[in-house]
Amino acid sequence: MARISSYTPEFREEAVRLVRESNRPIAHVARELDVNAETLRNWVRRSERDDQPAGAELSATERARLRELERLNRQQAAEIEFLKKAAAYFAKDRR
Repeated sequence: MARISSYTPEFREEAVRLVRESNRPIAHVARELDVNAETLRNWVRRSERDDQPAGAELSATERARLRELERLNRQQAAEIEFLKKAAAYFAKDRR
């Protein structure tokens, strides 16, 4: 039996955009949108595949390196956010 999708293409595109722009884990964005995390992960993967020009597939080593760089980027973004909050907190105490 075919399953009817309850999400509009616009909703899917917006969810994928949120994942890409927020640099937050897919599970967090999925929870906010009340979507199954694996469903959102599939949308992101499909979007990434669709966005690649023909013949631009990455090797397994390149994909692993890209995943590691994306993980480091998310980690650094979280650290920067923490440092901003800490700086604001300590600046408040100096006044």
